[in-house]
Amino acid sequence: MAQVTIEVDLPPGVEITSYARHGDGHGFEVTWPFPQRCCCQRCHLDEPAQLEYKDKVQVVRDLDIWGQPSFWIYQTVFHRCSRCHHRQHLIPPFKRKDVSYTYRFEKQVVRLLIGSNEEEVSRRLGIAAETVALIVRHQLADAKAIDPQRVITDVGLDEISLKKRHRLYVTVLTDLSNPQQPEVLAVVAGRDEAAGQKCLTLLSAEQRRQVRTYRVDMGSAYNAAAAGLLPRAKGVIDRFHVAKKFNEGVDAVRKKNHPGPQGGVEQGGAEGISLVDVGVPPRPQRPVAEGTAQAEEVVCAGAGAGAVVPAAAAVQKGL
Repeated sequence: MAQVTIEVDLPPGVEITSYARHGDGHGFEVTWPFPQRCCCQRCHLDEPAQLEYKDKVQVVRDLDIWGQPSFWIYQTVFHRCSRCHHRQHLIPPFKRKDVSYTYRFEKQVVRLLIGSNEEEVSRRLGIAAETVALIVRHQLADAKAIDPQRVITDVGLDEISLKKRHRLYVTVLTDLSNPQQPEVLAVVAGRDEAAGQKCLTLLSAEQRRQVRTYRVDMGSAYNAAAAGLLPRAKGVIDRFHVAKKFNEGVDAVRKKNHPGPQGGVEQGGAEGISLVDVGVPPRPQRPVAEGTAQAEEVVCAGAGAGAVVPAAAAVQKGL
C-alpha cells in the first residue's frame, strides 16, 4: 500500500490527531490545550474551567495543500458557569469567533488580493466574494503592533483594490524575509504615504533598523514612507512594475510614429491585389440566360420572381 507524507506547518499548541481524504479536499482532526480557568461572559465569575463536550464537530477552512482545499475538524467544547449556569463556547486559538476559516487562511486571502480583486480571489478559492470582503474588514480592524521579537529583514508594501472600477484600496505590509513563505503583517486603509507610514510604524524601532530591503512599486508614496522610516534599507522595484512601464513606453512610441493603424478602418478595395489572390470569384460579365445557370454561379437580378414561381409549380406538379 502506497503512503504519502504531508508536512503541515501548525500554530503553537495545535496538534493533528487524524487525517481523512474527502474528494479533492484534505481533512485534519486537530486539538489544542484547553484553558485551566475561564471567566463567565455573563456574571464574570473567574473559576476553574468546567468543560462540556458536544458530539457535533466544527469544520473550518485552512491553507490549501497541493492546490487543494484543506479543513480543520475539531470537537465543540463549552464552559459551564457554576453560578449562573451560562454556557459559553471556547474559541480555538487559530480562528476568530463566528467564522469558518483560520487566521492564516485570512492571511492567504489578503496575499492573493495583491494584483487581483475580490471576485477573482473568490472564484479561485471557491468562496463567496462577500467572505473575501469580510476578511479584509477583519484584517483592517486587527491593525496592531507586531511581535517585537520577530526578526524581519525584508518587507514589501503593496496596494490592493477590493473591486474592479471602485476606489476601495488598502495597503498591505508583507514580511518577505522568507521568500518561500511570505506573511502578511498588517493591513491599513488607503494607498497614500500616510497608509505606508502607518503600516511601518507597527514595527518596533529596532525592527525597522534591521530591515535591509523594501519592495514597492514605482510610485512616490510608498518610497517616501519607507525612506523615512527604514534608515538602513534599500528600495527594490518589483520586476512586474518595471516591465509594465517599459511596455507602456514602447506602446506610446509606436502610437506616435505609426498613427495610421490606430484610427478607424478605411473602406475601399485592396490596391495591387487581384481577386484570385484573396479567393473572391469574378463577377459575370453579362446576364445569365434563364434556365442556364449552373451550380455555385451568380444569378442575375434580371431574372424576376415571376420566372421562379412557375418553375416551382411545375416541380410540385411533377411530384
